Amino acid sequence: MTGNMIGRIFNNRYKITERIGIGGMAEVYRAQDTVLGRMVAVKVMLPQYAADPSFTQRFRQEAASAANLQSPYIVNVYDWGQDSGTYYIVMEYVRGSDLKTAIKERGAINQRKVAEIGSQVCQALSVAHNLDIIHRDIKPQNIMIQPDGNVKVMDFGIARAKNSVKTQTSSVLGTAHYVSPEQAQGKELTYASDIYSLGIVLYEAATGKLPFDGPDAVSVAMKQVQEQPVPPSQVNPAIDAALEDIIMKALDKTPDNRFATARDMKNALNDYLSGRPVNLGGFTSASTVVMGGVPNVPPIAGDGTQVMPAGMGNGMQQGVNHGTTTYHGVEGEPKKKGRVGLIVALIVAVVAVAAIAFGLTQCSGSGTPVPDVVNMEQTQAEETIRAAGFEVGTVSTAKSNSVEEGHVISQDPSGGSKREEGSKINLVVSGGEDTVTLPDVTGQTEDAARRSLEQIGLTVSTRTEHSTDVEEGHVISMSPEAGSQVSKTTTITLTISMGAETIDVPNVTGMSESNARSALQEAGFQVSSSTQESSTVEKGVVISYSPSGKADKGSTISIVVSSGKSQVGVPNVTGETVSDARHTLESLGFRVQVSGGSSSDAIVQTQSASGLMDYGSTIYLTASDPVTSSTNDSENSSTQSTPDESNGPSGEDANEGTDGNGATPTTPSAESGALSFL
Repeated sequence: MTGNMIGRIFNNRYKITERIGIGGMAEVYRAQDTVLGRMVAVKVMLPQYAADPSFTQRFRQEAASAANLQSPYIVNVYDWGQDSGTYYIVMEYVRGSDLKTAIKERGAINQRKVAEIGSQVCQALSVAHNLDIIHRDIKPQNIMIQPDGNVKVMDFGIARAKNSVKTQTSSVLGTAHYVSPEQAQGKELTYASDIYSLGIVLYEAATGKLPFDGPDAVSVAMKQVQEQPVPPSQVNPAIDAALEDIIMKALDKTPDNRFATARDMKNALNDYLSGRPVNLGGFTSASTVVMGGVPNVPPIAGDGTQVMPAGMGNGMQQGVNHGTTTYHGVEGEPKKKGRVGLIVALIVAVVAVAAIAFGLTQCSGSGTPVPDVVNMEQTQAEETIRAAGFEVGTVSTAKSNSVEEGHVISQDPSGGSKREEGSKINLVVSGGEDTVTLPDVTGQTEDAARRSLEQIGLTVSTRTEHSTDVEEGHVISMSPEAGSQVSKTTTITLTISMGAETIDVPNVTGMSESNARSALQEAGFQVSSSTQESSTVEKGVVISYSPSGKADKGSTISIVVSSGKSQVGVPNVTGETVSDARHTLESLGFRVQVSGGSSSDAIVQTQSASGLMDYGSTIYLTASDPVTSSTNDSENSSTQSTPDESNGPSGEDANEGTDGNGATPTTPSAESGALSFL
């Protein structure tokens, strides 16, 4: 499927460029919105599910659910539809990585950052819950961390309206490590189920470990119902008591004992972040329950969403009879009464009182409160510790991009906890920012550049612009510049080429050269020009341009400008025959008109022009017919005197110039010859 998707365009708008993820029923691709020119994510249903009405219904449900949720902490849904049998959802493309990846790479996350993430997820859940939508699959894989540190909650694929008949179904959808006890049992869900799942997420983010784990989905789900989580501070001693209390309240086995709303949990997290006393609204510890047998289900694969048969939930609801008490006992089971019941009740009461007494003792505590020296300068922190009656234990250093160099990053035990005077307080002091030298990724593809930068711990954001010099999808520039020494918290902005922008070329034919240049330059083109003689286009006016239609913005448009008609020297053709004169002039591009003369052998007497004339101009000639040889002889004889018979020639010579009868032939006069020529 992947190979067939790359390059495909959905709805004549969304061009698929790269696969970026795959889930149980869909693949997610990065795509270019060719209408708005922005990057989007397109979720495409796998073809094997497209023919299944239940899956297509879930797919449409996801689009409908998420499209109505407007929050800066929820991934926006822009569009959805079906194209040639393929169902797709178009979503906001979120840059960054999911929280699960961050936990895997870094382990436990700074607890203040954990609280910030939790507060923002609570805000997203508040928006969903206000619309009666329960997410049902809150897990770190569905929480995206953006380059600016803010989160985006995504994947409402199994979300349901709270009053939907499908809220409680024959199958329980979710990821076993993050489902609530009631969800694992197939019970009706409330908003408190999302709060429990968020508690698991915060526990994992703060400690680097899941509170419940096992070889398969069944064992994990059993622990969700039966076992209490190990307090986070026992996994990560640096965790503040207030944050631990918030997490543990969210993880209460009883939904009513959790935060009443996501907003209440958000307020508690915000109180912690601001240093105010955290109001937990009467935190009640969860009690341990005993589960009955659980049927076999397929083992969990990775961190994917699992489907657990409803029989598993029913099995969990069926309690095991322990003498007098059952947990969600099977209908019809006897409930023992009388003295045995009274004894058990008294035992339970004693245990409860003991538990309360123990809790009060723990709350009141004994010993001296440990001062909170986090973010203090090291010397000041050590003086504060000694002044409070404690000793400074080990002092280690670590790079930190959030705590100033020489200041305390963390302490053990944490501030506010109680210890005997003289106890040692261990400190971790900031050694300054963790910096790297920024490599040069210009010219690389976006994906290659992103990998290079993220591998050294940097966050990447991108912007796009058109470029005639850099190939589409490659890096034009980066900020800060390559070679800079930057903190690992720095966000590197890459400018990615969208290729050359293609725009319409204005029609400049018939414009003056200056106007044509202005029109093309204003449209975003460069201009080159050449000249060409033209007998039809006025000098200085554009004859033609190339290319026409559309061209890359910034490219060069060539225009051809008329230099006017060409000038040609007119040769002197007087004395030539009309035929020769005409050939000479027409070969130079002139037109010829002749007056006078009766044949092509007529002699040119005058011409209308000389010097330079426009190519194609008309030259007017006057010509006269040449005088024949007989005419010349007659003219000569007419000018001679009558020969003297005594002195004249004799014989044949004497008859020369006469007809056969000796008579003198008639000859035209010179005047009559001139007139006949005209």
